[in-house]
Parts: sequence; C-alpha cells; structure tokens
Amino acid sequence: MSRILIVDDEASILKALQRLLRVAPCTYGSKQFTLDVVAANSPLEALKIARQEDFDLFISDYRMPEMDGIEFLKAAKAIQPDAARLILSGYADLNALVRAVNEVGIERFIGKPWNDYDLMSAIGQALAHRDLLLENRQLADLVRLEMGDKTAEQLEAERLERLEPGITKVNWGADGSVVLDPGVD
Repeated sequence: MSRILIVDDEASILKALQRLLRVAPCTYGSKQFTLDVVAANSPLEALKIARQEDFDLFISDYRMPEMDGIEFLKAAKAIQPDAARLILSGYADLNALVRAVNEVGIERFIGKPWNDYDLMSAIGQALAHRDLLLENRQLADLVRLEMGDKTAEQLEAERLERLEPGITKVNWGADGSVVLDPGVD
C-alpha cells in the first residue's frame, strides 16, 4: 500500500482528490498501486503529520497562506527524503516551476483543473520511480557489501539513519558521558 499526503488549503479540492484517489485505479506499466490517502488543509498541519507518519508521495498545492508548496515540499523532503513529490496548481508560473524542480526535485507540476487520467498517471509514475530508486539503492548496497567497500554494520547504520534521522549519532558530554537531551542541563 502506498501512502500519500495531500496538502491544499481548499477543502473542496481535498475532497475531490480524496474521492478520485479512492476510486480510480492507479497503475504504471504492470504495477498496480493501492493508495492510502491522508489530507491536510494547511502545510504546517501536514508537516506535523509527516513527522509522525511515513509517506511514499507528497502532493501539494502551490499557493497556500502559511507557506507555498515549494517551501512545504522542501521541508517535507528534509523529513522524508525518499518520498516522491508533486505540485498541483492553478497558477502556471514558470519561475515557480523552475524553482520547484531545482530546489525540491519534484516529479511533476500538474495544473488545476486536472485531468483525472493524467493525475493518476503522474501519481503511478512517481510511485514507480520511487520504488525503482529504492530498489537501486538496495542493489548498490549489496554490490558495495560484496566488493568490501562497506560492512554489513555500516549498511545497517545507514538504513537506521534513513528510518530515524539522528539515531546513529551520539552526543558526548565534556566528561565523556552520553548527553540524551542536549538542551536540558
């Protein structure tokens, strides 16, 4: 099951997207994706959710009151770097599109109103691309292990760090003790 977080400040857009993603088939090539959709009507709420739950894809409106879609997707990328990212917008701003591609690495910029088939195709393509990138990473890690470039322990530490950023870092105190909460004296 692929988890998707949709962010848009318009409730009617969120409901339409949820309805579409619930009933429309999502395929790419021979791959079929079952979608679990979570919606948020504010980017700050969406970031809060992203810190607590894992997602395979983020879909964001471009123009929102608290922050624009590029800023949201940049923050989401910092939290979950392996998730795919799409922007959905009624504003065809070339500068915004270039910024989204360069700063965030979005998969697609989809215009509003969207064509259901094109949107589902873009989602399927983004999810398939993400799966391929993760599979390539695993295969590259196996090659590194076989070649002796990395140990099994190093690969496991990298995997844990991707799951829980900061888990493999230790904060040492001046006296050699481990500091669990750096901000607390």
